[in-house]
Parts: sequence; structure tokens; C-alpha cells
Amino acid sequence: MSIADRLTDSLYGLGWSTVKKLPEPVATGLGRTIADLAWKRRGKGVLRLESNYARVVPDASPERLAELSRAGMRSYLRYWMESFRLPAWSPERVRTGFDVQDAHYLTDGLASDRGVILALPHLANWDLAGAWVTTKLETPFTTVAERLKPETLYDRFVAYREGLGMEVLPHSGGSAFGTLARRLRDGGLVCLVADRDLSASGVEVKFFGETARMPAGPSLLAQQTGALLLPVTLWYDDSPVMRGRIHPPVEVPETGTRAEKTSVMTQALADAFATGIADHPEDWHMLQRLWLADLEPRPVDGERA
Repeated sequence: MSIADRLTDSLYGLGWSTVKKLPEPVATGLGRTIADLAWKRRGKGVLRLESNYARVVPDASPERLAELSRAGMRSYLRYWMESFRLPAWSPERVRTGFDVQDAHYLTDGLASDRGVILALPHLANWDLAGAWVTTKLETPFTTVAERLKPETLYDRFVAYREGLGMEVLPHSGGSAFGTLARRLRDGGLVCLVADRDLSASGVEVKFFGETARMPAGPSLLAQQTGALLLPVTLWYDDSPVMRGRIHPPVEVPETGTRAEKTSVMTQALADAFATGIADHPEDWHMLQRLWLADLEPRPVDGERA
């Protein structure tokens, strides 16, 4: 393991071991201080966040975009401070820490035993929403995590999420889809973060007027298993409680090829995500490239990368 990898792993380990012991007001203040320092440095992540917000709020002035990116970094660090502290939260704190609208779509779907897929973007704290499901609804679920470097950091994230009651599958390896399908056929719950997929299997969608790619997995799983596909959006307000909304189901089209159905359903997910992001752009933690127009051009044969 490289020095940089060891440092990264140690910093995350320090966060989980130390931040969770801090009083909540102290942790909140620490997160805000770190966010403001990162924002003032104007690093690549902050600049990319601001560029992404420019597409979400196209009429925003440079001053407004700067305000949004500062709020976005504060929201992002709130996510991290909460995540570091979640393992130490009491069940009551988890149950009262999230307030969701239209939860009946989820509870009715679970009661039907047809299986439910929750698909959500990188809004607010998706780990807290997951902990609420396992604690408040007493419903375990399965999710997928990207393999991080170093491997020890990936192991930390898996252990953290499994400690919150989630079954975590690695994104790579090719077996995740089959396992997710089995869980759904058994009437289970699957939760997937689904607003970014730059692989060749990503589905092109129109997102805030431009082309992006999003994962095909949620739509394909719904088609193959008959499970209910529910978009979810999350946001913070000025209270310690995170808010959320479960949107109406995305239906499988009655006609068309599998690819055509997947395209229609993934676009419907993108449209639902866009409503939540437009209402609360500062809580969308997208510090990476998303739209195809922003991707680095690939070198043609004979050119150097």
C-alpha cells in the first residue's frame, strides 16, 4: 500500500473513531469549518461542484454560484460528520433523524411482497436514509458499493454500512446483479445510488437539458423481477432532521424492446432526481464530472493519452 493510500485510510479511520465521540454541536461546527476551508481553497472538487450547479441553476450569477458551492460544501461535510457519528446514534436518534413524505409507496410495496427498488441520487445523506429503513421500518436491504482504493478503505465502508443493517455487494465482479435479482424475487428491498454511470453500459438521459449517463441497473432489475421501482430525493433544512420524498413508482412500459424500456424508465428516474436537485441544489454532492460534454476526450489511435 502506498503512503497516500495509508494516509487516506488512516484519516477515515480517525473520523469514525474520533468524530463519533464528539458532542453533536462540536462535530457540526468542525464540519462547517472544514467545509469553509475547502471552499476557500477552490480546489478541483469545489470548481467541479460549482460547474455542475451552473447547469442546475443556469441563470445563476457568479456570486450566486459561489454561494451555492459554499452551501454545497457545508452540506457535503454535514453528510460526512453524520456518517462518522451514525454508528454511535441511538435507535431513537436514527428514527427521529429523518422525516420522509409519501412513505406509503415503500411500505405498501414491501407489504405486497413483490420486491422494492429504491433509486436515489447523491443528495443529502443516503446512509442516514438507509439506517432509518433498517431501524424505523425494521427492514434489511441490499445495496452495492464501488470498490475503493485502498482496499482497506473499502473494507471500512462495508463494515460501516453492514453495521447499519445493510447487505453490501461489490460493484465489480459481475455477480451483484444476480444477487440483487434474487433478493427482489424473495420480496426484499434493494437501494441503489443511481445518478452517475460513466461506463459503456450507462444509459444516456437528458438531465437539466444536456446528455448524461445513468445506471441501467434499477430499470433492468424492475423489468426482470417485477419489483416496484421508486425514486427517492433527500434534502436538509435548518433543523437537525433530514427530509425526503418517495416519488410515485416508475412503471415498466407495456411495449418496446428491453433497451427501449430501459431508456424510458431511466429517463423517468432522471426526471424525478432533477426535481429534487432543482429544489435543493446545495444538497447534491456531485463533485465529479457527470455530463458527457464535460468528459475528457479519449485519444484516438496513435495519440498519447
